Amino acid sequence: MASVLHLSLLLLGSLMVASAGNFHQDFDITWGDGRANILNNGQLLTLSLDKASGSGFQSKNEYLFGKIDMQLKLVPGNSAGTVTAYYLKSPGSTWDEIDFEFLGNLSGDPYTLHTNVFTNGKGDKEQQFHLWFDPTADFHTYSILWNPQRIVFSVDGTPIREFKNSESIGVAFPKNQPMRIYSSLWNADDWATRGGLVKTDWTHAPFKASYRNFNADACVWSNGKSSCASSSPSSPSSSSAWFSQELDSTSQERLKWVQKNYMIYNYCADAKRFPQGLPAECRTS
Repeated sequence: MASVLHLSLLLLGSLMVASAGNFHQDFDITWGDGRANILNNGQLLTLSLDKASGSGFQSKNEYLFGKIDMQLKLVPGNSAGTVTAYYLKSPGSTWDEIDFEFLGNLSGDPYTLHTNVFTNGKGDKEQQFHLWFDPTADFHTYSILWNPQRIVFSVDGTPIREFKNSESIGVAFPKNQPMRIYSSLWNADDWATRGGLVKTDWTHAPFKASYRNFNADACVWSNGKSSCASSSPSSPSSSSAWFSQELDSTSQERLKWVQKNYMIYNYCADAKRFPQGLPAECRTS
């Protein structure tokens, strides 16, 4: 059964195509001194890292809820010590953040996909995964669904993590601060690979990650107002199914499959880290 599901997930991943945005229109390159490039008439963006510097970009728009898709092809070969980060974040010292981070590894060893959620500057909600494919061989779609009820991290349409709104039991949830999309490729060999034991091998530089097919079905925040507020008297229009989307039974089964077979760290199972008791949201599921 597991192998059949595995095959179906690979097929699903190959069929998923997000509608392409234009990187010239949607993003600004923010750092890297020429190491980030927008190519192919705005259809492709590449980041590179060498010993002198990494590079990064951010969205022109801020969003308050949405479904964000981006296809990434990660640094191939010996990527140990490198981190490719792709995340939503608000400004300030009490920021909100929704994280994908891809921690590189030695050739032949799997990437670690690191996820986290911050609210008002506090995170500590890490879950980490390996992937069921080689993320350097081709582009794959990494998605964040963010609505008032939940945050769902997905890979090629397969959910890998759901963080539910648990404000009713005192758990903070990011819902008040508009966030931009950020991505960067940088050197983190003090911690990224095996806790910092494996350092970046600069003989393989420059390291390169590639991006395409950005799509945001989202509420754009501008001048203190949401673009969704104008589409109906209350919440976004019925065409914005993501605003109230839940995981259906098939998605829940896929989520369980990924977490059973590919999750390598879950803060909710780390009793040593929380000697006073696991966080409240961990005790409800």
